[in-house]
Amino acid sequence: MDFLRPASWEEALAAKAEHPAAVPIAGGTDIMVEINFDHRRPEHLLDLNRITELSEWEVGGESVRLGASVPYTRIMEDLRTELPGLALASHTVASPQIRNRGGVGGNLGTASPAGDAHPALLAAGAEVEAESVRGSRLIPIDAFYTGVKRNALAPDELIRAVHVKKADGPQQYAKVGTRNAMVIAVCAFGIALHPGTRTVRTGIGSAAPTPVRAEAAEEFLSAALEEGGCWDSGGAITPSVAKRFAELASGACNPIDDVRGTARYRRHAVGIMARRTLGWTWEQYRRSGRTLEGAA
Repeated sequence: MDFLRPASWEEALAAKAEHPAAVPIAGGTDIMVEINFDHRRPEHLLDLNRITELSEWEVGGESVRLGASVPYTRIMEDLRTELPGLALASHTVASPQIRNRGGVGGNLGTASPAGDAHPALLAAGAEVEAESVRGSRLIPIDAFYTGVKRNALAPDELIRAVHVKKADGPQQYAKVGTRNAMVIAVCAFGIALHPGTRTVRTGIGSAAPTPVRAEAAEEFLSAALEEGGCWDSGGAITPSVAKRFAELASGACNPIDDVRGTARYRRHAVGIMARRTLGWTWEQYRRSGRTLEGAA
């Protein structure tokens, strides 16, 4: 195994172009486990730790540009206001030591359906900034996951950053596991209210071959809130609406039975999380008094 250690982003792109099968490594929290257990033996490892810009972020008017290697700890401590859903998801990642090393770029590169960041990124409406020697492009998060541990990156592309829309309403995240930390999710659910557009977005993890959105549930809830005048009034969501939202979220799953849980349990748990996180986010919305006019 050859170890490539570029000193700049340009050198990293050139190395990736020359060795398209090279596996990027920054935090190493995923790839090192596979190497240590001899599940993977790439010919080249591409170390990105000398490229400091990957560990930086920039807060803009509408979104946050998050370097691919920004550790979860920084998201939790410094971006909780702008990215509340992702900050909550970051809290559930493994141990403090891994949160100090691991970042969203690694989660995206691995593209495991159980990755903790994916539901929050889907709910927030993120874009992945990919680059190669041929140029750069933004990949909508909805188009990024293409299969089990597969993504839309070309062989010569690297993830430079993730663009995440700043929260314009409450966001929540929930995860089911055998304990609160150091565990792979049995399933996870993220939700974000977007009062400015009167829409709702969701994200589901570890309950389908890829991270997915519960689009039918989103459309139903957005319509129900609009018809009930709830965006403006902050009125309570009826139990029947909450129940139907949970049913549709559960129906968006396509899980499997494995050592962490059965498909039936995952569907049930996603429905429970959908109903609970909806209740939490809507209560936050009502308490904050963030009507459409207030959020604009």
